[in-house]
Amino acid sequence: MSQTEVKYFTPEEAQRTLPLVRQIVGDILNHSFQIKNIADLNFDNVDSEEKIEFLTSKINSFIKELEDIGCIYKDWNFEIGIVDFPSIINGEEVLLCWRSDEEDIIYYHGLDDGFIGRKLIQQENI
Repeated sequence: MSQTEVKYFTPEEAQRTLPLVRQIVGDILNHSFQIKNIADLNFDNVDSEEKIEFLTSKINSFIKELEDIGCIYKDWNFEIGIVDFPSIINGEEVLLCWRSDEEDIIYYHGLDDGFIGRKLIQQENI
């Protein structure tokens, strides 16, 4: 998919991708946790640096996997795992929003609203 080509998900399509997205986000969070553990140990050796470079490379490949699906990874603190899915609701471009501690995709927000502007998806609005 090219940079300018956006895949729009219906809530149902986004929900169908959730098992794969959940696994990828789990991998991202796991690898970032490992990096934080190494950093907390005040790494001073080449082995630690190489391990961090390897883990960072893996995280980047996982994020690329999400982008290939059509999703956007949004949790740059790597603590909870937030993923947005481009969508159209009421004729408006929005982002379906999912956190890794949520069972289903039930929220969306405007392109400029961010996580704090999340609203419940109402079936009649789709």
